[in-house]
Amino acid sequence: MVSNSKNLNLSARLFVLFCFFISLNNVSSEEIKILTYNTHGLPAIFSGDEPSNRFPLIAKETNRYHISLLQEDFAHHELLLKNIKKNTFVERGNESQSTFCPFCSGSGLTILFNLNKDWTVEVYSEPFSTCSGWLGKLNDCFASKGFQLARVTAPSGKYFFILNTHLDAGRHDSDRKARKEQLSQILIKIQKELSGEALIVVGDLNLKWNDERDRFLLENFKEQLGLSDPIKGIQTETGWPVIDYILYRDGAETTFEVIEKGEDLNFKTQEGPLSDHPALFMKLNIN
Repeated sequence: MVSNSKNLNLSARLFVLFCFFISLNNVSSEEIKILTYNTHGLPAIFSGDEPSNRFPLIAKETNRYHISLLQEDFAHHELLLKNIKKNTFVERGNESQSTFCPFCSGSGLTILFNLNKDWTVEVYSEPFSTCSGWLGKLNDCFASKGFQLARVTAPSGKYFFILNTHLDAGRHDSDRKARKEQLSQILIKIQKELSGEALIVVGDLNLKWNDERDRFLLENFKEQLGLSDPIKGIQTETGWPVIDYILYRDGAETTFEVIEKGEDLNFKTQEGPLSDHPALFMKLNIN
């Protein structure tokens, strides 16, 4: 087994985290449940609602997952921290503060780990080298978008990698170009350092399934990395635009058995959804 310190480019910051967490009830050591969720965590003046009412509820729902991979966790991160389990380990991506946008702390990416003491995790963050949009367009460049890449090792010694990302938004040609280059940056990273490894890729890719150009980028990305889409169609059935994804592939030494997948409807209340994105999940065995 090649150590992750060699797999991941150490020119960027590497966090080695030995997790001593309380396991969730009625879950075996080789079974995990993951969540991906764009929290719509901009300040109220931009979000169009009152996020301070939503974030405590979002946090409590994540407590049911072993790994929660969040996007747009910007202005209300402290509310998230106050309402998760006290032993949850929280890793934020690219925490550099924007001079022009004080609430745009880093990438908006956060991973919450609720794993027991026999699991180990290593997390690496990398900013994208390109973006599109300052004033006059969707303002992606105010944030330091990028990706988080975690190596997760089960008590058996089996391990896999999971990547959390949020690509550029917008429909302008410059936005499409930025998304293409961001996907290419992720692709190069994985092909160079994770060949043959079990991998899960999640996040808000801002690639619309009903947009021919977006779909071409997505399908090319999946094909080059050998990724499958276990929840394809679920978002359409529940009325959401398809821009959030969970993709995965088996590795040479570690394989996945998908037990359950879909949208977690607990992220909806009588007042409406807790975000403007669906909460997507996958429950799987690690073999």
